Formats: sequence, C-alpha cells, structure tokens
Amino acid sequence: MNNFIALFPGQGSQSVGMMQKFSSENLVKQTFEEASDILEIDFWGMINTENTDINQTVNTQPLMLTAGIATWRILEKKDFIKPLYAAGHSLGEFTALVASNVFTFEQGLSIVKKRAELMQNAVPEGKGAMAAILGLADSEVIKLCEDLKSKGVIEAVNFNSPGQVVVAGDKATIESSLEIFKSVGAKRAIILPVSVPSHCSLMKSAANEFKEFLGTINFNLPTFPVIQNFEASAYETTDKIKDALYYQMFNPVKWTQTIEFLGSYKENAFLEIGPGKVLTSLGRRINKELNHISIDSMDAVENL
Repeated sequence: MNNFIALFPGQGSQSVGMMQKFSSENLVKQTFEEASDILEIDFWGMINTENTDINQTVNTQPLMLTAGIATWRILEKKDFIKPLYAAGHSLGEFTALVASNVFTFEQGLSIVKKRAELMQNAVPEGKGAMAAILGLADSEVIKLCEDLKSKGVIEAVNFNSPGQVVVAGDKATIESSLEIFKSVGAKRAIILPVSVPSHCSLMKSAANEFKEFLGTINFNLPTFPVIQNFEASAYETTDKIKDALYYQMFNPVKWTQTIEFLGSYKENAFLEIGPGKVLTSLGRRINKELNHISIDSMDAVENL
C-alpha cells in the first residue's frame, strides 16, 4: 500500500507506558531489545516504570526513534511499505530517514545519541528553556522575539500550527517574556518540560560538531522522499540531506509549512507513526480536510 503519508513524532510525545497498546506484538519488544543491546540502556524498562529519565534528552531521542521504528515495522508487515512522502517533527525526522533507508536503525541510534549528547552539553543545565505561545500569529511571535533579543536569546523555533509557536533561548529571557506575550494577546504562554533549548542559535556550536560526526557516516538515497524540517523540502542528494540535519539543529522546525505542502495529497491518509497524537492534533489544526490517523495501538493498525 502506498496511498499514505508517513509522519513521525519527536520529543514531547514520550510517556511512561506509551507502547503498552502494542504489547501483544513481539516485533515491538524485539525492536526495543535491539536498541537496548546497541546503546546498553534498558529502554523497555524505562517506558514501563515510573521515572523522570524518560524526559532527559539523551534518553528521549533514541527512545522516540525506537518507538517510531517499532511501529513502522508493524506497518511494513501489513504491506505499508512505500508512502508517497514521509516527514518527522524534529527528532522524528531521523525516524523518517531510517524508515526510508537513508541509514540503518543501528546507525540512526548512534546518530541521535550523539545529537542528544551534543545538545545536552551545549547549554548548562538550567540555563536554557522553551515555551509554547498559543493564540498569536507567527509574525507576531517573530516580531516580539526580535524586540526582546536585547535581553538575551529568544527565538521562534517551532512553527507547529497556526496559533501555536514554540520559542527557545536563555531561560531567564524566556521566563520573563511570558507575561509580555500574554499582554499582546497570547491565550497561553507556558514553559515546556524539556532539558534543552532546541533549534535556536544556542545550538550552533553543537551543530558544528554534529556536522563533523555526520561526515563519518555513509548515507543512502531515500527509498521514498522525506520532507525535512529546515526548508520543508525533500532532497535528492545525500549531501543535501546531511546539510538539512545540520541546519535543523539551530533553525526552526517548519511543521505548518510541511503539512501545507503535503496537503495537496489530501486524498491520502496521513498516518502518525509512533506514540501519542501530537502530530494528528497539529495536522487537524493546519488542515482539517486531511485524513489524519494516529497509529498508536494495534487496534489502530488493524482498523487501517
């Protein structure tokens, strides 16, 4: 089957117990065991025991890659093999690239582990933050960030859907900006529970190291096109794909633009492949005419 768009979630969709609705499928446990053997971390135990480790970037990134690929492998068994396009939100972009055979699952785990370590170390703990701004136009958030930049780093970094933009930067600057966003009309402005200020200029040094690391890994051409976050575009050379992963680390995630582009394929199902319903919810806000389906359980797979 190829009349679908594959979408892979990123950080923020993780939760304890998130793969329990797949527990009857041995392939899921096997995929988690494979990841645990490669990185020597008990990911299955982590998602099935109450803990805070699940929200640490160095754990969340390989964990979400594993969950996404485990779900993808189930779909592959059902002959959902070649979507028209794939895309992933931030970390989910790496899951999409594994699914498209640009690099192997094992390579993907080593890549996101390195990425997470570099991001975690780029900003001292407690010095960076991210916040969701709800109810303002993209242009309003961008302008206000520009007005506030004399106070410290604050940048619009995730354009998730109309009226939902995430900002990132210095913790003190982000925290002091919340009431300012509300004063100009934001319905909500809330700090997000993340340990790293992703996709902003504070990640530039980490991105430079990441680029060097990517240079040591052999990429293949994708078996189906992957829309990458940096320019909301798919690329036809491995060098371009690597460049987009580099730029993604310190540039905004253009998710609204990605779904708007894919909206021209509205006769196809848009499958969110992995835990949660974050992308399904965002997609419906961007274009309610699209057929968004969250594949977060075996029941959802069977209903396809």
